[in-house]
Amino acid sequence: MLKNLLRLSGIKIALLLTLVIALFYFQDLPFLSLLELKTLDLRFVSRGKIPTSGEVVLVTIDEKSLDELGRWPWPRVRMAELLDALVKHDPKVVGFDIVWSEPDENSELRGLTAAREKLKEFKLTHRSFEDYLGQAIQKADSDRMLAQSIASSRRTILGYFFHFWGEEGGYAKKKPPADFPPLSTFNLVKFTSKEAQTVPLFEANAVEANIPIIADAAGGAGYFNIFPDRDGTVRWVPLVIKFKDRHYCALSLAVLQKFLDDLPLTLRIAEFGVEEIRLGDVPIPTNEEGRMLINYRGPQKMFTHYSASDVIHGRVPADALKGKIILVGATAMGIYDIRVTPFDHVFPGLEVHANVIDSILQQQFLHRPNWVALFDLLAIALIGFILGISLPRIRALPGALVAGVLFGAFILAARFLFQSKGVWVNMTHPLLNLVVIYLGITGYKYMTEEREKKKVRGAFQYYLSPAVVEQVLENPERLQLGGEKKELTVLFSDIRGFTSISERMSPEGLVKFMNEYLTRMTDIVFKHEGLLDKYIGDAIMAIWGAPLDQPDHPRRACATALEMIEALSQLQKKWASEGMPELNIGVGISTGPMVVGNMGSERRFSYTVMGDSVNLGSRLEGLNKVYGTRIIVSETTWQWVKEEILGRELDAVRVKGKATPVRIYELIASHGQATAEQRALGQDFQSALEAYRRQDWDEALKILQGILDRTRQDAPSRLYIERCQVLKKNPPPPDWDGVFTLTTK
Repeated sequence: MLKNLLRLSGIKIALLLTLVIALFYFQDLPFLSLLELKTLDLRFVSRGKIPTSGEVVLVTIDEKSLDELGRWPWPRVRMAELLDALVKHDPKVVGFDIVWSEPDENSELRGLTAAREKLKEFKLTHRSFEDYLGQAIQKADSDRMLAQSIASSRRTILGYFFHFWGEEGGYAKKKPPADFPPLSTFNLVKFTSKEAQTVPLFEANAVEANIPIIADAAGGAGYFNIFPDRDGTVRWVPLVIKFKDRHYCALSLAVLQKFLDDLPLTLRIAEFGVEEIRLGDVPIPTNEEGRMLINYRGPQKMFTHYSASDVIHGRVPADALKGKIILVGATAMGIYDIRVTPFDHVFPGLEVHANVIDSILQQQFLHRPNWVALFDLLAIALIGFILGISLPRIRALPGALVAGVLFGAFILAARFLFQSKGVWVNMTHPLLNLVVIYLGITGYKYMTEEREKKKVRGAFQYYLSPAVVEQVLENPERLQLGGEKKELTVLFSDIRGFTSISERMSPEGLVKFMNEYLTRMTDIVFKHEGLLDKYIGDAIMAIWGAPLDQPDHPRRACATALEMIEALSQLQKKWASEGMPELNIGVGISTGPMVVGNMGSERRFSYTVMGDSVNLGSRLEGLNKVYGTRIIVSETTWQWVKEEILGRELDAVRVKGKATPVRIYELIASHGQATAEQRALGQDFQSALEAYRRQDWDEALKILQGILDRTRQDAPSRLYIERCQVLKKNPPPPDWDGVFTLTTK
């Protein structure tokens, strides 16, 4: 009843929480959105570096350039000198992440211009002097010199930026110029409907463009505006900005278009936003606002860098820039735009543009296709379904394992899609659903089932073994007197000569001695998943096959016995070094039908076994004293383990209280560890036993004596030699069956 209630409640909890998380997904809560962005950053870091195309090279105005060529901003003559030096290396395109939005009115130019105006004012004419002034003014006009270098290069793309502000913006409002220089725009803009023409995109209020003389000389210009996410990290770049009813492209697109021999740039806008941006035949995935997710190649310095001063001074290899895309910008600390990216907290904006260009060039995009939203919702629902069905049916630890495996599997799937397919799936909401459902169902189980289990465990843990307590917790209806009949295996072990050992030790030493011995033996029983029934003084009684079914219970019991003997040998060495007495044990194992269950009175009972097979196990343990052996098992047990364990038949005995004789066997070692001497012992002893039973005393004595000649410590051989000698002098009656009858327990 309780289980059914838990299962039904677990499904309800999972369904409710899944609906809540799905609602959060559609609401786009800021905290969860920010958390999802952080998981995206972790996916970048987990993926690590990826190779660049090698087509993009950065020429940087770095600290070295400032040290050699002077502080920033440089005269435009210096920039013209840099561009001329670049052109000598024959790059395919040169893009500037710099804007020259104001004329360069230097003092020399102002002085020369003023002198020429004064000449005109005083009407002083001197042809040669006027020509000289004209040439000097041209040399001092750095804007014109830079424009000439740009025009002659025929491969330069300039940068500029847009201003954005709202009704109450912080910028002093700047009136857009009536006529501004040409900027790179999309060659073709398609609207899927009239409504698409009014779709809100990034719309600028003003433009900060290059001065006309410089802008007119260039082959194009692209804006370098970048908008970080709410946490300040740059993950997207806007590929389209609308200004005065025209759609302009980013610097990265303008540079690529030039590099790819002026392939057409097309823009398709639908009712929901940007549907497609295409460069030639290459579609570039973006979101509805026209922003592209940047597939960063890695941290800083993924692209080849050359210092501007090295370019000007001719210290760059001759073919290093040939046919490349050159991006020129500042990277010296304090003069460049510092950006935060998933890889670095200090990242030059120039390298952001390089990453965008390289991603498009290699067509290695990150995106969220239209089907991703459905995938996210299915993941949320599937996780809820799996946990809602499984958690109420299993315990806390397996439940945590299921949740952990599901958690890890989803992370690996998301990581695979990110790295192999370039797909960004939502991790936050599915994993959040997993966590809250696990906590919800586990908490509910604790408040209902676990609280009841705690009461039962507290009441019975002192007089029932932990295994039985757990079984009772799973099946409370079994907590009753009586039991069931099952085939089980029981093991008895006892210390030889314990009374004499205890008399030679102090009480404290004896307690420590016994605790060490019983702990080691009990650990071995538990290792082989046996149930420790009880301690009987120095004896141990253990059961296999109950309370949990164990089809191989005889094998487990025999493996336990062999390991107990091995462990005792190790303990004997330790005790000998400590001056402790030597201790030996005998083990008896019996397999057969037994009654198992809770037995005792109404007030006090214990989980144990009863029956003839149990009594036989106790008798077999005692027989070790007669035969001088350590482990004796019943015939039923032997039939289970004879293929895995080396042993020998000891005798056919009639134990006290039973008329039917039973064959008994000694366990020697597992077949894998048995020595050649042990194998020969088993074979020879079997031959001697056969001769003994057919009353061929001389043959039996001959074989047994041979065994003793090789192994003087074999007690069963000495015992049979004594028997043979007695029976040879006093032959048995004709109806002798070779069975040895025990007269004591």
